[in-house]
Parts: sequence; structure tokens; C-alpha cells
Amino acid sequence: MFQNKRVFISGGAGVIGQELVKKLTNQGATLFVGDLKSKPQAFDDSVIYRQGDLNYITKEEIESFAPEYFFHLAATFERSTESYGFWEENNLHNLHLSSHLMSIIKDTPSIKRVVNCSSYLIYDPKLYSFETSAITATRLCETDPIYPRNLTGVAKLNHEIELRFLHDHKSSQFTSVSARIYRSYGLNSRDIISRWIRALLENQPLTVFRKEGLFDYIFAREVAEGLLRLAANHQCIGIYNLGNDNARRVSEVLEILRKYFPNLQYKEVESDISFEASQANMDKTFQAIGWKPALQLEDAITEMIEFEKTNGFEDTTVHYKNVLITSISKKVPLIEAVKKAAKKLDKSIKVFGGDISSDCLGAYFVDVFWKMPSISKITLDEIVGFCNENNINCIIPTRDGELVFWAKHKAQLKEHGIHVMVSHESTVSLCLDKLEFSNNLASHKAIPSSEDIETFTGVSKFVVKERYGAGSMNIGINLSKEQALDKAAIQQSPIFQPYFGGQEVSVDAYISSEKKVMGVVSRTRDLVIQGESQVTTTIQDSDLEQFSTAFLESLDFYGHVVLQIIKDSSQQYHIIECNSRFGGASTLSIAAGLDSFYWFLLESNGTSIDTYPFVKAQKELKQVRYPSDVLI
Repeated sequence: MFQNKRVFISGGAGVIGQELVKKLTNQGATLFVGDLKSKPQAFDDSVIYRQGDLNYITKEEIESFAPEYFFHLAATFERSTESYGFWEENNLHNLHLSSHLMSIIKDTPSIKRVVNCSSYLIYDPKLYSFETSAITATRLCETDPIYPRNLTGVAKLNHEIELRFLHDHKSSQFTSVSARIYRSYGLNSRDIISRWIRALLENQPLTVFRKEGLFDYIFAREVAEGLLRLAANHQCIGIYNLGNDNARRVSEVLEILRKYFPNLQYKEVESDISFEASQANMDKTFQAIGWKPALQLEDAITEMIEFEKTNGFEDTTVHYKNVLITSISKKVPLIEAVKKAAKKLDKSIKVFGGDISSDCLGAYFVDVFWKMPSISKITLDEIVGFCNENNINCIIPTRDGELVFWAKHKAQLKEHGIHVMVSHESTVSLCLDKLEFSNNLASHKAIPSSEDIETFTGVSKFVVKERYGAGSMNIGINLSKEQALDKAAIQQSPIFQPYFGGQEVSVDAYISSEKKVMGVVSRTRDLVIQGESQVTTTIQDSDLEQFSTAFLESLDFYGHVVLQIIKDSSQQYHIIECNSRFGGASTLSIAAGLDSFYWFLLESNGTSIDTYPFVKAQKELKQVRYPSDVLI
């Protein structure tokens, strides 16, 4: 059914999602899966996986994949009674997420079919919830009254209505179906049956509520099969039940388990929750797709027990740690970019900011400020102690003067589980010394440099700059020999270069831990004030990108790097210098798709990013940097 079809799945690392991914992979589909959890080990290498909060996925990311089918599984819920704190969780990961994804999907040209995983919690609980135990379950029909019993149900209903609205306006482009799923359970899950099996394997007693309750249990693999069949039949539009159409009492589940665990013991706990007696009426679904689930509890529990004995529970939940940005000064755009990258993974990640001055403006924008000792005084033990105390495992240096320090201690910090976004010490040192950079990289078309202007015979125009560091505030450009010598007289360690006319371009890049350039973004420096681009514009230049990639992969770079390059009138490239850190105007590259901080955080938490796509903005982007007032 899905051979060579392009399928996007939200929430694909969940219990139903893993079964769906397996089936689609076996059918030869091309998959793009997103989830907060890490990529399950069972996923085929061909699966394109995006780890993180899909509330932050962009239109460009989805359109670049060009999905024909979208299965929306991602959701959050709490069992039985929802806590007060669930208000925000439901708002973000149910209501907002569903709306955000469909806001993108509805205008994606390639989309043909949307399959929404809804819930029977939408039905009016008066139909299936009672003060005393029921003799039989209520077969809930798609046309029965609705009155969601909790916030999750409200969110599910809201999205059904959104899809109905889109059907009225976009049915010529795509169709949608919502499957109201009943009590799913499966392999490697946190459902009640899975939790009971794990407890029994450890000889622990079970805790049971309302054993007289009747529920329509459906195995996750059967849910996945039902979703695929509904997706394949484009005539299925609107609401369809997806259950077993066979309610079972909780006490029956216990008796099935007792066959495998004769010494099963449980404690029945009093509860004020109602007695449930719900069952899916699958008549409409069966008539549409000619299918009903085959696996019953007896079959599935046998498989689940063997799975737990053989594999155990694979917890793909990622427990992220916090981030430290050093020398924050007034680098507010950089701080905000790191905070946004952190939220893409987990909203609980805190961004710490360190600086020797407690009066620095950046202190107002980080989650926690650290009045950090200077690099010349701080010890490695102090850094490790602070990071361990504050659950930090990522450090992002931002100042040229500290890069060598962090590069020197990078390996030692990694032994303590702390990752630093900095290149190898020799590479950092080379980039900070413009004379050595030029002399060592002449074969890569680095502009020649010398401490003696007489080295350049026959040259009439010069550039003079400081030898060390990556700043360009005291640079002199397009000077005569006399002007260059005068300029050099007021510099500490001047070097001379021949002047090359042409277009100066900054090239931002991210190099992974596997020494692979994940992507590059080229931008012009339209207005430069005190060495920093105040106005900068992205450009498309594939030759420049190939040239830059070849150069960057030839050295021991890691993390975000900025190249300064001249493109002369003969369309030849000349490397001016390289800054082995995030630049002042590099936030434009993030907007253009170079997700450096997000990639670094993923790598720091053990995720390989080699298969993460670089989705470059195809339209021109212009960034204007300006002071702004903020009310706190």
C-alpha cells in the first residue's frame, strides 16, 4: 500500500508509533519521524529522525521532505485524573502542537492524506461511566453524544473540528480521517498491562483499581494496522472508531496473567473514580475497510511477557541537562538563540550565563547568571564542580580570548560528561594567529600575510591588521604603502596583506563530531560597524559552499565556525580568516536553517546528527542588528 510513499509521523517513538514505523518500513515507505524521545534502536537506518519538540519544527523542514501522508500520533496525557499542572502540558503538547503541525501541513503541496489519532475520551462519559459496576459495556458509536471527560479529550475533539474545517476548504488537495482509539497496549510500553508484567517478573504485588471495570483493549500493532487501512482508503473521511469491539474486565486481565504467574498477588485499592464500561462499536470501520483486530488479550500478553523477558524495557525518554554560555557580555541574540534551541529539545533545560562582570547586560536574559572567575584564575575542578552542582553538560564559549583555554581542557571535561562547543586546540590557535593561518593554509587560497610590507613587491594597495585574535576593529583596508605603515605604527602586532578587491562574504558552518560539515550559509556584509556586520544578507552560491566545505573538512574543526572570504572579479575565492566560534551576526545563519546550537545539544546528549537534514532557506534573508529596549 505504501511502497515508495513519503510519510511523516509525529510521535513515532511511542508504542503505536513504533509498530506503525515497522509496518511502513516493511512496505517500502520513506519515513520522516519526529518525537521528543530518542530514536528507538529498532528503527531502520533509512528512517529520517528528528528528536525534539515538534512545536518548533518549521515549514521548510516539512516541505523539504515533501510528505504525501501525515500520521499525527504525538500527544500527552495523564492517566485517570489529570493534575493541575497538566494544564500547560496539554496546552503545549496537545492543543498547540496539533494546530501548529496542521498549519504547516495544510499548505504543503505534496500532502494527500492526513490520519489523526484521536480518542474515545471525546464521548460523553455518562454513556459509559457508572456509580456501580456494569453488567455489559456500552458500544460507543461515532454518532453518540460527545462531552470530553478531560483536557486530553477536549484537545482531541478540538483537532477533529480543525480537520473538519480544513476538509471544507482543502478537500481538493487532501483528505483526513480521525481514528478514535480505545485502550491501547503493546510492547515496550508504559500501559497498565505492561507495567503489571514487569512487576510480576520482579515478583512484586500489583495495585488494582476497580477490577470490575470494562475496557476495550486493543494491541498497538492492531492499532497501527487499522491506521494504515484507514489511510489507504481515501473514501474514509471524518470519524472512525478503532478498538477491538470486545470489552474485557480488569479482573479478566488479572486471570490471564495468573496463568503465567501462578503466585500473582494484588492489592485492590479503594477509589472514588467511576466504574467504566466502554467498548468500540466497530461496525462503521469494518464496513469501510473490511477489517477488525484479530489479536486478543490472551495472544498479546503471551508475546508481551516473552518480549519483557528477552528485551526488558527500553526507555527512550531523554533526560537533558543544562547549558552554560561563557563570556556572555551583551550577546543577547546569541543567548536567545541558545534558549530557543534548548526549548526545541526540552522546555525544562536551563541556560546558564557566565561572565566576570555581574553588571553585564546578558545577565538579564539567561535563566541563571554565574559571576564567573576569569579564565586565568579558574581551575578545572571549579568548572567541573559548578557544572555537576547545576546539572550542566554543555558549554558554549563565545570570546576569542577564552577559546584556547576551553580547547585545551575539552578532552578532560568530556571525561566528566561535559561537552564544549570548540575546535581542537591546534586549530583554534591557528585561527587566532593570522600570520600562521596564512602561511600554513596558502594551498587553500588563504591570503598571504607578512610582518614585513617589503615582502610584497609590485603591490600598490594593502590591508594591515592585528596578527592575533579575530576582531577587525583596527583593520586598515585598501591603503597605500605609506598609509599602511602609518596604520601599522599604532597596532601592537601588525601584519600586512595584499589588497584583493571584490565582494567580502561571511560563511557560517557547523561541523559535527564526525568532522562532517552539516551545512553552510553564505551572507554578504552590507554594513559593518567596528568590525561587526550590522546589516547582512544571505546569498546562494553553490561554488562558494563547496569551496568552504572542502576547506573546513580538511582541518580539525568542531561546532560553529565563520569564514571570511573575498570573491574577486575573476570569481576566485580568497580566505581572509576563520573565526572558530559563533559570530556576532551568525544568528542569521540559524534563521536560514543552520541549526548549530540545536545540533550541538543533540550531540552533547549522545545523538548522532549525521542523518539530520540541513534545510536551507531558499529565499534571501536580510538581518538588521539594532539596540532594543526590554521590560523585565
